[in-house]
Amino acid sequence: MADMLLSLDDLAVHFKVGNALAGGVKTLKAVDGVTLDIKPGECLGLVGESGCGKSTLALAIMGLLPPTRGTIDVGGQQIGRGTMPDRMEMARTVQMVFQDPYASLNPRQTVRRTLADPLRIHGITDKAEVEARVIDMMAKVGLRPEQADRYPHEFSGGQRQRIGIARALILKPKLVLCDEPVSALDVSIRAQIINLLLELKDELGLSYIMISHDLGVVEHVSDRVAVMYLGRIVEQGGWQEIFEDPRHPYTRALIAAIPDPFHRAAISAQAKAKGEIASALNPPPGCHFHPRCPLKADLCVAEYPPLDAVAAGHRAACHFRDRVI
Repeated sequence: MADMLLSLDDLAVHFKVGNALAGGVKTLKAVDGVTLDIKPGECLGLVGESGCGKSTLALAIMGLLPPTRGTIDVGGQQIGRGTMPDRMEMARTVQMVFQDPYASLNPRQTVRRTLADPLRIHGITDKAEVEARVIDMMAKVGLRPEQADRYPHEFSGGQRQRIGIARALILKPKLVLCDEPVSALDVSIRAQIINLLLELKDELGLSYIMISHDLGVVEHVSDRVAVMYLGRIVEQGGWQEIFEDPRHPYTRALIAAIPDPFHRAAISAQAKAKGEIASALNPPPGCHFHPRCPLKADLCVAEYPPLDAVAAGHRAACHFRDRVI
């Protein structure tokens, strides 16, 4: 859509696993038919358990994994099967903040070089301009100019994540993918990084995809939320609808797991999911969540439910989306 910054249409990313000599080749459906839109200036929370396909989806949006099916339109660039974007243009449109700030930074590069190299690669050769942009971006993320010549090991975890955020923003992208940006940090530092991301979003007019399994973080920062399970979106809507009126049993299970006894009372103990997430190599038939679902019926095993509207802007993929548990 013309007014959307990002549009995913029936996106699938599959991998071939194994070989013919060792039990045959299987297909791992990491992402399997995702349709999403993001408006300029919007923050979409993407939540789900580990292994549900969140990071694979992010890598596909970055143009680092080719789609098996479907299309991606990000900032006017088309990505489809057999069609990959211009890497330089893509880097100026979408960037990523990674989960582990230490592993994602080059230990042999100072902060100055980490931030300056992308500018030089993209054709900014004036030393004064490069220096000014590096120092300005450091100030935006809460770092001092005298720290520019230090190496990653000389910083705390929270400071390293600030460097990672500065690196993602130095080229002035429109969309930033935040892949579990605070899960590797101390609890005392998490709020600082989340607040920094929110301040930069408003100041620079950014759009975010906030990938997390921590619904507490997602609730705090997101305009809309999409819930992912075994490669598919099972529910999406405004954050208030998702947290106050969840309609998919998996969403209810995630919310029931949040250690917050004050406003989670409406989610009963029966909502908690049993067992572990199934393998994407061999997903259950019908609704993939049915082995763990308290509402399981024969229809759930036989047929995958469509992602239908519950209310305006709120959709859920459940045959019993109107049932309360």
